[in-house]
Amino acid sequence: MSSTPTTHTIHGHVKWFDPTKGFGFIVPEDGGKDVLLHANVLRNFGQGSVADGAAIEIEVQETDRGLQAVSVVNIIVVADTIPPLRDMEELSPEDIAKVTVEPARVKWFDKAKGFGFANVFRDPEDVFVHIDVLRRSGLANLQAGEAIGVRLFNGERGRMAIDVVTWDSIA
Repeated sequence: MSSTPTTHTIHGHVKWFDPTKGFGFIVPEDGGKDVLLHANVLRNFGQGSVADGAAIEIEVQETDRGLQAVSVVNIIVVADTIPPLRDMEELSPEDIAKVTVEPARVKWFDKAKGFGFANVFRDPEDVFVHIDVLRRSGLANLQAGEAIGVRLFNGERGRMAIDVVTWDSIA
């Protein structure tokens, strides 16, 4: 007779997550040891990355190595902790939510530089994606070729993303 491992739900925040390494850690809000979050668990939720500091609700299971996340229930980004870009200072979250999400593909993104570019489908013009917009959207990084949704804005230096959503969230 085999027993199935038991799981329970915890709330916490993302300590850090590195999509290149394929894992990160969650700090439980009620204390205790950090919880391992594997990239596959995050992908099953429909995201390839998550912003450091984001509030998160996960199902966890005890393993030989400690607690591990087995599923993500919810991710809540506290966008107020990230100041808006100068181009976006006059836009409220309600204004941003009114903008249509356009399907796009990441051309390239360099987390160390803090920016990258995407291409909206059927439009040859590049769209600027700033790391702060990515973080406000709850993401930590983008991979070249990744399908995303973007809300666009004409800023001082051209078209830029004011919001980025995962492809799974719009599909």
